Amino acid sequence: MTSGAFDELVPDVLGEPYLAETITLPPDQEGPVVTTLVVRRAARPTGRAVLHVHGFCDYFFHTEYAEWWTERGYDFYAVDLRKYGRSLRPHQTPNFVTDLREHFPDIDAALHRVAERDGHDHVVVSAHSTGGLIASLWANERRPAIAGLVLNSPWLDMQGGPLVRSVGTSVVKRVGARTPTRVLPRTVEGHYGRSLHVEHDGEWMFNTDWKPLDSFPVTFGWLRAIRLGHEELQGGLEVGCPVLVLSSAGTRWPREMGEDAHGYDIVLEVPQIRRWATAIGSHVTYVAIDGARHDVVLSRKEPREKAYTEIERWHATYVLQP
Repeated sequence: MTSGAFDELVPDVLGEPYLAETITLPPDQEGPVVTTLVVRRAARPTGRAVLHVHGFCDYFFHTEYAEWWTERGYDFYAVDLRKYGRSLRPHQTPNFVTDLREHFPDIDAALHRVAERDGHDHVVVSAHSTGGLIASLWANERRPAIAGLVLNSPWLDMQGGPLVRSVGTSVVKRVGARTPTRVLPRTVEGHYGRSLHVEHDGEWMFNTDWKPLDSFPVTFGWLRAIRLGHEELQGGLEVGCPVLVLSSAGTRWPREMGEDAHGYDIVLEVPQIRRWATAIGSHVTYVAIDGARHDVVLSRKEPREKAYTEIERWHATYVLQP
């Protein structure tokens, strides 16, 4: 494990009171690597903190979520993993790794900053979608002393039927091992991104260079890493802390923009999340939020408030009162 080389905190692109710190890590096959830690402090000094990990084709811009935690006396930290968001550099393939463990040093460095340098002795890790898979594998392997793990629609299996998951995975593994940067042909209609962005059908402002409405290309090497991660998780993990798994109540695959794009998960299959949630550890609470989007804290107001109510309930029951 490495803690990385830390630059000084500077005002973040979100504006103060959000600050950002660049962490330089050892280079990979594409060259220099950094990760970025975004910080928002609570009103009073605190020993409590949240560390958040985003999903694929994503980065941290969830100010309402951060402020929900700071209002409860937590300092909030969010990591933009290597090759994502603030950490993406011109020489890099966006979001590309060939092993999800390549992200472990990013989280290690962030946790070192949170716990060792800033002195927080009570840390909750939060993660969304692909970040939920990565954070679960990381916690299982590293066994950090964390108070809880909040997973927002974690990606726990491949979408599609049994043939896609079996034969398709065999092809992905074979091609991904030989030509990892080869791009997987796929069609992305962009309904999910447009359901979120304030200039389309949503209420959230985000940088579409860092979170394109039509996604980034998916490479065979990256998808191979995902499928290997799925297999490891489905074999059973033990993250060593209470876990909350949130998801929408259902999945739809809309062909055009409409209500389905706003009230369902249109990215992952909810039954798979429900099926594999208990593989994460021995103490897992699962809650389905009716009307929620894939990112439940970016849902419309009513399901979003339900999600916060469930986080509050779980937090009071299992994190503050273990």
